[in-house]
Amino acid sequence: MKANLYNTDLDRNPANHQPLTPLTFLERAATVFPKHTAMVHGPLRRSYASFYARARQLASALAARDIGRGDTVSAMLPNTPAMLECHYGVPMCGGILHSINTRLDAAIIAFQLDHAMSKIVIVDAEFMPLMQEALALAEVSPLIIQVDDPEYPGTRLAFDGPDYEDIVAGGDPAFDWLMPEDEWDAISINYTSGTTGDPKGVVSHHRGAYLLAQGNALTTSMQKHAVYLWTLPMFHCNGWCFPWTLSAIIGTHVCLRQVRAEPIWNALANEKVTHLCGAPIVMSLLISAPLDVQRTLDHTVQFFTAAAPPPEKLLADMKTAGFDVTHLYGLTETYGPAVVNDWHESWSALPGDEQARLKSRQGVRYLPLEGLEVLDPETMQPVPRDGETLGEVMFRGNVVMKGYFRNPSATQKAFAGGWFHSGDLGVIHPDGYIQLKDRSKDIIISGGENISSIEVEEVLYSFPAIEIAAVVAMPHEKWGETPCAFIEPAPGQEIDIEALRTWCRDRLAAYKVPGRFVVASIPRTSTGKIQKFALREKAKEFAAQS
Repeated sequence: MKANLYNTDLDRNPANHQPLTPLTFLERAATVFPKHTAMVHGPLRRSYASFYARARQLASALAARDIGRGDTVSAMLPNTPAMLECHYGVPMCGGILHSINTRLDAAIIAFQLDHAMSKIVIVDAEFMPLMQEALALAEVSPLIIQVDDPEYPGTRLAFDGPDYEDIVAGGDPAFDWLMPEDEWDAISINYTSGTTGDPKGVVSHHRGAYLLAQGNALTTSMQKHAVYLWTLPMFHCNGWCFPWTLSAIIGTHVCLRQVRAEPIWNALANEKVTHLCGAPIVMSLLISAPLDVQRTLDHTVQFFTAAAPPPEKLLADMKTAGFDVTHLYGLTETYGPAVVNDWHESWSALPGDEQARLKSRQGVRYLPLEGLEVLDPETMQPVPRDGETLGEVMFRGNVVMKGYFRNPSATQKAFAGGWFHSGDLGVIHPDGYIQLKDRSKDIIISGGENISSIEVEEVLYSFPAIEIAAVVAMPHEKWGETPCAFIEPAPGQEIDIEALRTWCRDRLAAYKVPGRFVVASIPRTSTGKIQKFALREKAKEFAAQS
């Protein structure tokens, strides 16, 4: 092999090589634009200088409580300033941020706390009762820090532990925070919805977060000093890395505790919001709001959406209301969106139905993603670019997870053949744009939340009168999809649907409870496998009739 002379005596050193980390974005923003508004939350206005100082105070306080490299700090918070500060303060002391979905039930939260080996939990007062319920089931005994958000008139209930503001106030605003020893070091862990058994802990690293955060801005043409409204939960893939993106472009975070039409419209108009993300349900929420709630916008707002493609009428209504909608696609394992429906200017001259067809495609790879293909999972060869041949969507690059925490077998399976296997089935069109056609393992996406059909089925099977249960997605006008449960009674048993509904409500998060229960004979193959494709068709019929 020919020697590369340019590598001779030209080694890495501190002058020419530093680990990539998104934490430096905040340091730069605070240094260059210290007075620029970093975040808005109700009447609160906080500058980048203050944001940076508070993040360092949080890091200092956590370090004083024995949080160091590789220790897990969990956060169960809505889209508030505290959650933004956690995205910097936790990794600044070497900790790993574990953001908890606020819609989960206590048992799943307990599993995550134990699996992630959480040492500290920062929790909003609204979710303290749920957290206490989860901790009663968990094996770990983390320090609990409560956040009292002024925008939420909560109380401490039975909790008498440390207060978040007191913790931050006790920290050092000049704390000499830790750079990662290696950019491959973990920065966060986010749990999947557990579509096949227990949830899997997706480990992200500083390098990937740095690249995806910049990729958000570059791929979507996000301008300097953009104003971003937090309708996307930050517990979803670290808010698709936008908590770090906004510091890179010295933008303004407009926090939103609850996704409701009136505060969204007010923020869009009063704060001059330029960008927001959300599932199609957020679009429907905006468009269906009463006219006295809607506001006339004097600027175009960029709306990034994922999940199922919005209907043509909804896209047209959004455009009329002043929104430009862009379709994104990704997974927790890819730090959030890694695929974008990059729009060609010439497409805007096409008829509305053709534009809607093009917008329904997931698109092409993000700038920081090196590889995106639709491959035959058996041969690992690309499928024809004909828009018809099904294959599995696969990713390769620096914005793919490190792997699944404490789960080497799942990690090995996910990376088989040198690609990350998404489990999503799709096609690739002649122009290279991919389009999803089915979802892996019968996952149900309701209002942007993933629901495991297996998890719901397990609860149904625990109901004494049920012999067979199968859960599939049923189209829903508001939520996109909701679970539809098909059940067969055990011999000699009758099923009380209302009792079954209560049974599910007691054991599942509210959004996972089936919207419809159908007592019927469940079709099976000759080997006894349930024919879920037939059930999906039935569910579509039910949806069409309602």
